[in-house]
Amino acid sequence: MSLGLFGAACVMGIAAMGSAFGIGVAGQAAIGAWKRCYMNNKPAPFILTVFAGAPLTQTIYGFLLMGRIHTAALNNPDKGALYLSLGIFSGLAMAFSAYFQGKAGAAASDALGETGKGFAQYIMVVGLCETVALFAMAFSFGLCN
Repeated sequence: MSLGLFGAACVMGIAAMGSAFGIGVAGQAAIGAWKRCYMNNKPAPFILTVFAGAPLTQTIYGFLLMGRIHTAALNNPDKGALYLSLGIFSGLAMAFSAYFQGKAGAAASDALGETGKGFAQYIMVVGLCETVALFAMAFSFGLCN
């Protein structure tokens, strides 16, 4: 049972680390874009906070999967290695998704801050990065029985 419970902790922690890294990258770019807007006496688009905050959702997915793995590990203690593996690898998938979502958000902040155009296209790319985390969570849910 303890291996499975460790897997539950891993998915939450690893996903949250990815969110922190992604938010850090995207947040720095948003701040830089706002600074350039202020220096050029242009309005600073508040919408850049969407790009900066987008990687936070992977922490939510990690939390949801943590609960599912925790329940499954308590009910099926003989599958501890499976739940540990799910926790680690699903957490890593979510973390990478969040990090690269932050990088995409950083590029989007830079482009939108400079041109004021393209939000719909940029948010689509950010959403594609999000899909990886959603798939990791959904498919892992299916293995927790």
